Amino acid sequence: MDEMHDLKNPETEANPDGKNKRKQKSWDYEKEMGRLQVELAHLQAWVKKSGARIVIVFEGRDAAGKGGMIKRITEKVSPRVFRVIALPAPTDREKSQIYMQRYIAHMPAAGEIVIFDRSWYNRAGVDRVMGFCSEKKVQRFLELAPRFEAAIVESGVTLLKYFLTVSEDEQERRFKRRIDDPVRQWKLSPMDVESYQKWWDYTRAYDEMLRMTDSNHAPWWTVPSDDKKRARINCISHILQSIPYERVKFDAPDLGKRQKRPSSFVEDHSVRRVVPETTS
Repeated sequence: MDEMHDLKNPETEANPDGKNKRKQKSWDYEKEMGRLQVELAHLQAWVKKSGARIVIVFEGRDAAGKGGMIKRITEKVSPRVFRVIALPAPTDREKSQIYMQRYIAHMPAAGEIVIFDRSWYNRAGVDRVMGFCSEKKVQRFLELAPRFEAAIVESGVTLLKYFLTVSEDEQERRFKRRIDDPVRQWKLSPMDVESYQKWWDYTRAYDEMLRMTDSNHAPWWTVPSDDKKRARINCISHILQSIPYERVKFDAPDLGKRQKRPSSFVEDHSVRRVVPETTS
């Protein structure tokens, strides 16, 4: 792979006189993101050919940018190779199962990359803070999670875990933006409001989670995300650097010749509904 180009902050920086100015135009970010998405396509080809199995876990603060991160990873690749798993609240049946059971069902087969948009770590975060499970179950989970992940890695799966962080001020700004913007209001759930109000409860829970479940076989990688663009570039670069993929030669197909119009073909002139033009 080519070496990572230096990426300047696409937002603002301070001048010596204290005034802010634009530091980087958006096309610089898009150019670097485009380069990384090409590499993700090469990764995809290698995963399909080699039969590799990869799991990428995204956890973090609400409004830290997990959704945008996952979108930029997956927007130029096949959903049949890059599968995104964002499980809803467990059903009554799932609540009666072994806790890890519903996550195991989504583990990758050969030639797949599974991205968990939140994962089994719900137990150490929202379940704990919101009282959805007992403290005894939380502690048992924190003890077992490294062993569960060791079994995943020992089976030949590559496991990457990322925790996106965001400051109190930036999280508040993003929440207010969601409130004010109709196209973002769907992103603001009752749980988000609770997480805003319980910032320090979540801080304690996440601190313990990261401390107790970081391991040599499945370490946590923290992604500072006050600057979303920088976070995306840094995290996607790290993913690519963490997987020893190789570029696979693309065998371009021969399209051949298109068949000629048959002399017996008769144009169909039946009435069809056509979407009207709405732009001038």
